[in-house]
Amino acid sequence: SSVLSNVPAGRMLGTAWPTPNSAVGTLNSLESQKTHLKNTCLQYHLSLLLKSHFLCLLKNEMRLIIIFLCTYVPKTAAGHCKWAEVLKDLEQIRTSKDIDVTLYTADTDEDKECQGPVMRCFFLETEVILQECRIKKCSKTQDVFNIWKSGNASLENNKLETTKPAKCKECEEYEEKNFTEFIQSFVKVIQKECKH
Repeated sequence: SSVLSNVPAGRMLGTAWPTPNSAVGTLNSLESQKTHLKNTCLQYHLSLLLKSHFLCLLKNEMRLIIIFLCTYVPKTAAGHCKWAEVLKDLEQIRTSKDIDVTLYTADTDEDKECQGPVMRCFFLETEVILQECRIKKCSKTQDVFNIWKSGNASLENNKLETTKPAKCKECEEYEEKNFTEFIQSFVKVIQKECKH
């Protein structure tokens, strides 16, 4: 007999008959691959979820940064101030020769807590200028109207405090000054407001 006669037929062809131990091994190997595949799929889905969540957070963070920059960057120039248009209109009417009124003019050096009531007084006195311009048909009536309209909108939206601290003066307690002095003071107050 030859050497090959002792070797099972399956071995000669390179195949093996499964034994109970090899079948369990194959099953365990398949289970291991299946578990690995499940873990890979789970990791992939988690990765997608985290990636989209991270991008969402990043978007929200960018929004917060933009809001922060818009809110807290100092407003030193008139172009960056909510009162920029009013300041521009005040410059337009400053040299008007056809407005001749005396107006309660708030002090430009009032305490910070009185700033809202001071602004309110200036805008209320602007209505007097507007009435005078309508009567005399001033050349700057539209500019005066724009100032009054901005102030009125702020008063309606409670941007300017309607209640004032006890130490702040009423509008009528301030000295009456001519139109030129009133406008100069109004411009100073707005410039001061724009710097805060």
